[in-house]
Formats: sequence, structure tokens, C-alpha cells
Amino acid sequence: MLGILLYEDNDSLRESLGNLLALSKDLLLLGSFSRASGVLDQVRELKPEVILMDIDMPGTNGIEAVRQVRTIDKKVQIIMLTIFDDNRHVLDAICAGASGYLLKKHLSDHLPDAIRQVMQGEPPMSPGIARMIIQKMQEPAMKPAAPDYGLTTREKEILTQLSKGKGLKMIAADLAISLDTVRTHIKNIYEKLQVHSQAEAVSKALNDGLV
Repeated sequence: MLGILLYEDNDSLRESLGNLLALSKDLLLLGSFSRASGVLDQVRELKPEVILMDIDMPGTNGIEAVRQVRTIDKKVQIIMLTIFDDNRHVLDAICAGASGYLLKKHLSDHLPDAIRQVMQGEPPMSPGIARMIIQKMQEPAMKPAAPDYGLTTREKEILTQLSKGKGLKMIAADLAISLDTVRTHIKNIYEKLQVHSQAEAVSKALNDGLV
């Protein structure tokens, strides 16, 4: 017997799905809710094998609910219930940890079989969403943020000028500051970057994405 939790804010649909599940001898509806605000406590207490989650709900939406569930349970199968199969919300839900999704218009015909299939490792998913997931996986990883060495805006400007090969006098002229001021800034840059030369400072700035 597979234990099911159902989250659906449409009262009539929620009741209809409950009646549909009751007709299946191997499926047991453990709980039926119009909101997902208590999903963590409910999953801990009722220990379902499958969660049916409406993707669009007031308050805690289905995507956020999936994220919450995955912090305490990596194994439960989560099927999203949605009106459209090609929107960004479906992709976001699957990336958050959902096992697949079903269109609401197909629930009466496919829900029990879909639950059994997802337990066998066959999550319901359209080719369109599958392609979106593959594309997302192929996107280049985001460049990590540059380390924060506590450089001031002026110090970053001077470091950028040094990386372009400009000399101290030229930097002073470009920034309209004195040569001594440039030297003071460079000394501070060296201390913050923990380097001892212009070459080291420029190298570190380039490697760490400071310029």
C-alpha cells in the first residue's frame, strides 16, 4: 500500500482526486490539504511514499514546498499537478527536486498509473520539459563571485589601471590625484591582497576576477 499526501487548493478537485485514489486498492490517501504551509510537519508525521503537489498555491507555493521537503526527505516521490506543461514553473519545480508532473486535465485517466510508474523509476515528464532540463544542465556554470579583499573604489580603479600596464605617473594624471596618493593606494592594495609587487597584484586581480 502506497501512502499519498495531496496538496491542492481547489476544493472540488481535491475532493475528486481523493475519491479517485480511494478506488485503488494499493493507494492510501494519508492526508489532503489546501495549503502547503505545514508540509514539513505533515511529511515527518505521515511518512508518505508519494506527494501530489499543486504547483500554484497561495502562501507556500508548490515549488517552495518541494524545496522544503527535500531538506528532510530525499526519497519521497513528488508529482507536480499543473495546468500547463511547458511553463517555467514546471522546470523550476523539477530542478527543486520534483520527480515529475501531471496535467490536471489528465488526472482522472492517468493519476493512479502515474503514481505506480513514478515508484518504479518512470517519472512523468513531457519531451519539452526534458529538453529544457538538458539545456539548463548544459548552461555554463555561473562565474563565482570575486573574493572580497576590502578594496575601496579608488583602489579598484588603480588596480585596473595597473592591470592595463599603466605607470604610476600616468595613473596619477588619469585619476587627477598626486603621485604620492597613488603610491599610498598601491601600498594599501599590496597589504590587502597580501602581495609584494605590481606583478603579483595584477596576477591576483586577474585570477580572482577583481578587474
